[in-house]
Amino acid sequence: MPIKKITKRQPRDRNVREYEQQLVDLARVTRVVKGGKRMRFRACLVIGNKKGKIGVGVAKGLDVAIAVQKAMKKATKEIKEIKIVNHTIPHAIKIKHKSARILLRPAKQGHGIVAGGVVRIVLTLVGIENVTAKILGSKNKINNVRATIKALESFND
Repeated sequence: MPIKKITKRQPRDRNVREYEQQLVDLARVTRVVKGGKRMRFRACLVIGNKKGKIGVGVAKGLDVAIAVQKAMKKATKEIKEIKIVNHTIPHAIKIKHKSARILLRPAKQGHGIVAGGVVRIVLTLVGIENVTAKILGSKNKINNVRATIKALESFND
């Protein structure tokens, strides 16, 4: 019987290093069971290459390192391509995702990113340099990240 050579599996995306990552939200979450409370950590991570690619991952783990690692893996699987025109967005947009509402407006060259919270992180990681944004609805960070990415994806149509 011939001997099979065991090889390690290659990672899904070898160019993970080309993406910058930013931890958006880290929370300790509990699940109540018969014996008491079970603690876990939830991490929301956004990755981007500042050239039009962005991904978001949300994962839970028994400790912070495991949660962040799982979120990174999920984010690399969900990378999306975003259309950037002259370092800004093509037109103004108001978008809703669940209870989160985001308003994005294009800006002139040299204006910079005028945005708060997680919207600034997403816009920076995607590579948009001149834009004005406003969070109108919920203060939930995960929903605001998803709403921003949904708004940016709508420019691809």
